[in-house]
Amino acid sequence: MFMRLVAGIAALAFAASVGAFDFDDVAKRAAALAAQSYKAPARELPKPLKDLSYDQYRDIRFKPARSLWRSANLPFEIQLFHPGLYYDKPVRISEIVNGVAREIRFDPEMFDYGNNTLDKAALRNLGFAGFRVHVALNMPKYKDEVLVFQGASYFRGLGKDQRYGLSARGLALDTGLASGEEFPHFTEFWIERPNAQSRELTFYALLDSESVAGAYRFVVRPGNETVTLVKARIFLRKNVAKLGIAPLTSMYFFGENQPRTAARDYRPEVHDSDILLVQAGTGEWITRPLVNPKRLLVTSFALTNPMGFGLMQRDRLFENYQDLEARYELRPSAWIEPRGNWGKGRVELVQIPTPDETNDNIVAFWVPDEVPAPRMPFDVEYRIRWQKNVDTKPPLAWIAQTRRGHGYTRQPDSSIGFVVDYEGPALKDLPADAKVESVVTVDGNGEIVENHAYRNEVTGGFRLRLRVKHIDDKKPLEMRAFLRAGDTTVTPTWSYVVPAE
Repeated sequence: MFMRLVAGIAALAFAASVGAFDFDDVAKRAAALAAQSYKAPARELPKPLKDLSYDQYRDIRFKPARSLWRSANLPFEIQLFHPGLYYDKPVRISEIVNGVAREIRFDPEMFDYGNNTLDKAALRNLGFAGFRVHVALNMPKYKDEVLVFQGASYFRGLGKDQRYGLSARGLALDTGLASGEEFPHFTEFWIERPNAQSRELTFYALLDSESVAGAYRFVVRPGNETVTLVKARIFLRKNVAKLGIAPLTSMYFFGENQPRTAARDYRPEVHDSDILLVQAGTGEWITRPLVNPKRLLVTSFALTNPMGFGLMQRDRLFENYQDLEARYELRPSAWIEPRGNWGKGRVELVQIPTPDETNDNIVAFWVPDEVPAPRMPFDVEYRIRWQKNVDTKPPLAWIAQTRRGHGYTRQPDSSIGFVVDYEGPALKDLPADAKVESVVTVDGNGEIVENHAYRNEVTGGFRLRLRVKHIDDKKPLEMRAFLRAGDTTVTPTWSYVVPAE
């Protein structure tokens, strides 16, 4: 089962723990919350903090000398975020020492307020807006950021040589629905104090919103790829239309698959991720290139016990972005790796139109077929791998790029041209005279005009040249393709949706 349903709920009311603080303590809190009506945070921010501009808020910085555990010279340090602007819901943060949790009290002396003139006496006991984890990752004597929690249930991670890009979330509720999305918040964190030899950091979080409460445990293992292990126990307060597990949120503006021609932009590509990659329980690998549609586009893959999915940033060459500030080639991929069987459900991809690169317009998550009744707990565990130097990909062959356009044609027509390049050892090892065919299918809104696969003499892989006619461009067109040598499938599945115009 994707989520182990727990029969009955005993002792829902939260009671003090006997022994060390752990995940069960947070789960009891979540169960007690779910048994009650939702109560929004009563405390409001002082008006001067709510009225801060973006630049004014950025001018408030945590003092590094006040970092948690700096004086103890431990491998990890914690820095805290000041509330204000968008971050108007207070977050309580506690430290766990020898199994005992003690709250870290907000103190304005922890922060440098820059050019802001705020009455510090009116800012005491506010709560925080989140925190970030620092550890020596790229250099032995400097502690880099590797994980940040700030805003609703959003968090971002970094591995070696990476810069922040896409985000993960604790939960996604009703994403892409006309009724509107609900955004649960992490309202409280408990962080275990590490020791001098610790290579991982453990902390717990309490999630709350109008429709759901939940308990989370995070274990962070920094490295070449930083790994975040997530364990959650979720309690619905009421039925929800769409429960999104392990959500990832990213940005795709334009790129090789969808060049920007309407405006003069010196950059060839602008995106934090460029494909959704799925590994089915059957062993099939599916690649869906991302698009920036003209209207909301929601698609999905029905699966049983998926082995993984992720929003991936494949292109690692600076010359393909040419942005010295954003450095999109350094943005991480995020690969979700389920622990245990997730049962039947679907990987859903929501793609939202965006006029620029400031909006996250891509969301991917797992939607289980089985969702328990309100107040009945269910568990889920998974890993998030924040990758760059070594990305998850199919072991034998993969799709290196998708390009859209005709190229040179003597008599251009209204069809859509695609070039799909496959690479990998399975293709390089094929005999020179191997007969490789492309197997292409389109839905009822399309017609194949050209379908031709041939060896790419530059890469040693194969190239698929495809032209399709989009019959009704007011509706999307979905296509699938893979390469076959004899009776053997030698590539993953290319799955593409042409959005409606």
